[in-house]
Amino acid sequence: MPLKCKPDSNGNTSASPQENGFSDSHPPLNSEKAVQELIQQPLLQGIDDHLFEFSEALRTVAKALRQVAEAKASAQAEAAEWKRRYELEKSRNLQLEQKVLSQERNTESNEEKPKELGEKKKVLDEVAEQSERCCGKNDICSHEVLQDGKPDSNSSVTPRKVMRKASFKLAWCCKGDRTDQHKHDIVSFEKGNITTAERSSKQISLKWESPPKTVLILTKPNSVAVQILCSEMVRWLKEQKNLKIFVEPRVQSELLAESAYYDFVKTWEDEEEILLLHTKVDLIVTLGGDGTVLWAASMFKGPVPPIVPFSLGSLGFMTPFHSEHYREYLDSILRGPMSITLRHRLQCHVVRDAAKSEYDNEGPILVLNEVTIDRGISSFLTNLECYCDNNFITCVQGDGLILSTTSGSTAYSLAAGGSMVHPQVPAILFTPICPHSLSFRPLILPEHVTIRVQVPFNSRSHAWASFDGKDRKCLAPGDALVCSMATWPVPTACQVDSTTDFFRSIHDGLHWNLRKTQSFDGPRE
Repeated sequence: MPLKCKPDSNGNTSASPQENGFSDSHPPLNSEKAVQELIQQPLLQGIDDHLFEFSEALRTVAKALRQVAEAKASAQAEAAEWKRRYELEKSRNLQLEQKVLSQERNTESNEEKPKELGEKKKVLDEVAEQSERCCGKNDICSHEVLQDGKPDSNSSVTPRKVMRKASFKLAWCCKGDRTDQHKHDIVSFEKGNITTAERSSKQISLKWESPPKTVLILTKPNSVAVQILCSEMVRWLKEQKNLKIFVEPRVQSELLAESAYYDFVKTWEDEEEILLLHTKVDLIVTLGGDGTVLWAASMFKGPVPPIVPFSLGSLGFMTPFHSEHYREYLDSILRGPMSITLRHRLQCHVVRDAAKSEYDNEGPILVLNEVTIDRGISSFLTNLECYCDNNFITCVQGDGLILSTTSGSTAYSLAAGGSMVHPQVPAILFTPICPHSLSFRPLILPEHVTIRVQVPFNSRSHAWASFDGKDRKCLAPGDALVCSMATWPVPTACQVDSTTDFFRSIHDGLHWNLRKTQSFDGPRE
């Protein structure tokens, strides 16, 4: 319908609302007032929340794609390396077989002479030598050459025929490390038969090849009894054993304040000298409790000298020596040999969300007992995604998670419901703290795995990580904590042996399974 215009009283024309379909209650859209009203109208409720969730989801997808790309590149590189090794080994085996067969044809056509026998022995020696070379420095392989002593009745093979078993290699690869880890000390082989050395069931003994010359003494602070014992021990080690003594700067000041006699005691001035202590110190003596042992272990980021822990604390799971008889104990230890316990440590790295790769991290941080991830002061449950060798395990919802060594199995992990484990067992304890699930039980994982604990982007709050009860770090959504077994363990001296000291500590410290014996005068069958 065409629009009809009618003149108003002033001579202006306007469209008739009855004829163009608009009602009188709605002003035209080109009116300035209508535009202002449209601008002032609020946006749709909830659109900001949806945009935020969508952006977080995109960030998660991008991070997952980046991890997949890195894993793919690593897998391709590893596959190419194994293919190269296979082709090289195959060509070597073919050359050796041709050489052996050629030598056999010559010995079968002619009567064997002493010289020919020597040449054949030389070939077999070359085969054995080649087998040793193919093992290399980093691999364990079986490459045995066997000689059949009895001919088969249904075959024309002579008794001198050389038989070969299938060769194989055993290599232990840690996915969380740049290089492979190979364990020559726990597996041996003979003619293709694999046997384990059962190292965890054997006691470890340390024997000095040359007498110790330098001792580091670490003490518990704010204790008069420890200070008196330290001064006596320093004097005895200097006068009776003629040893060099290192102490902390605090202890050196205390000794010099007591007497100028102790001016021979040495110490360090900065962090760089602490990093070089393991090159100067032969033995460490701790005067305190388990906390002093933890402090001694934290000072050494690499190799740790043997530690002799004396008990002057409350609970002594790692301090079997009594201070009253320190002369007898130290005299025996300095002469050697002595039993030791190799206490494994965890190596931790904090990977922030903004990091380009896992090698761009904060660390390493070494712990002897445990690393704890908890909710801190937040009232919300922790939400932690856990991966083992890049495989998703579970999501922890509760008060937190404990990743413990076996030495720390009698500490926080035990209080949270974890098992007590012999300290020489190479394992990582995975213990939840008050999980919001009745079926969430603790785990014991092998030593070679790498555990990654990540705070997801949809977590309601931050998480906090503490390392042996100190050095707390905040983990924001997207941040991760990566833990694996450290290369350098902490050797601690035993009073008797590792197993005896362990059971004595849980009996004396925890009163483990202590109850009255059942009466013998009750009913009988």
